[in-house]
Formats: sequence, structure tokens, C-alpha cells
Amino acid sequence: MELSSQDAQASQDAQERPPLEWREGRRLRAYELSQQGWKQCAIAQALGVTPGAVSQWLRRARDEGVAALKKRASPGAPPKLTQEQKARLPELLLRGAPAFGFAGDVWTGERVAAIIEQEWRVTYHPEYIPRLLQACGWSRQKPVRRARQRNEEAIQEWREQRLPALKKKGGRGRANSALPG
Repeated sequence: MELSSQDAQASQDAQERPPLEWREGRRLRAYELSQQGWKQCAIAQALGVTPGAVSQWLRRARDEGVAALKKRASPGAPPKLTQEQKARLPELLLRGAPAFGFAGDVWTGERVAAIIEQEWRVTYHPEYIPRLLQACGWSRQKPVRRARQRNEEAIQEWREQRLPALKKKGGRGRANSALPG
């Protein structure tokens, strides 16, 4: 295999700067070993990969140059929101849902998606919103469901007066115990 001047420069650059990640280093090392005359099977064994992987790497280096062995950007669509917009999202949500006309102070995926669309004209599926919020440093919260007619005073009174009596009466190990002991 003959090196072009561009490949020779890329190979030299690869040797001078450390690889960004171990996979990239492994691909570049395979290329270096092949330039030293190693057979593909020996390279595969030395690097702990399959001969097919080595073959693909060397073909890519031959067809596209040594630079093709370097780490590539992950595939996928570009982000819909800019970093500035993502940074501003928590500020908007801290105002609370009522500030945007929602009843109750609970953020759902649908509500956050509506705010994003309203502010930046960008649409997200509501099921993606938890991942987006997690990327912004927010954790998913599940609202506590409570009855509207809930009487906090009666509950507290029951806990302080009735519950201790039930615990004393029940005892441990009895089948008809009101609460687990």
C-alpha cells in the first residue's frame, strides 16, 4: 500500500496528537501496523478485534485517507433548539405553569412542548420532553395525586390519636393485625 502525501501527513499528525478516544486510537494503530507490513489477521489478534473490522478500517483508509479513521460526529438530525435556547428553558419553566395560562403548577410533556413552540416556533413530541429537560439538568417529577376533598387536619388527628391506638392493639405476628408491626 502506497502512501499519498496527504495520507503521510495525516499519519504523522495522528502520531503527534493523542487520539480523542480509544476506538480512534485502535483504528489508527491498525493502520500503522499495516504500514509496517503486518498481516490483517495479526493486527486483529494484537488489537483484540475481528479480521473483518481491520479489513474495513484499512479499506476506509485506502479509499478515503487516514483522516477517515478519526472519530466522526454522531449521525442524526441537528438539534432543534440552540444552546442559548436550551439554557433559557429552565428560566421559563421556573415562572410556573400558571404564568403561561395553565391550571395548576405541574409541567407535563404537552405543556412544555406548547411553551417551546410558543417561544421559539419549534415543535417537539411530548414524549421527547423528559429527555430534553434532563439535558437541561431537570429531573422528571411525578405529581402526588390527592383527593380535592382531602382534609389535612383530620388526617393529622388520625395519625396522632387513632394510629398509635391501632398499633398498640394489633401486636406483632397476629393475622388480624390492622397494620404491619
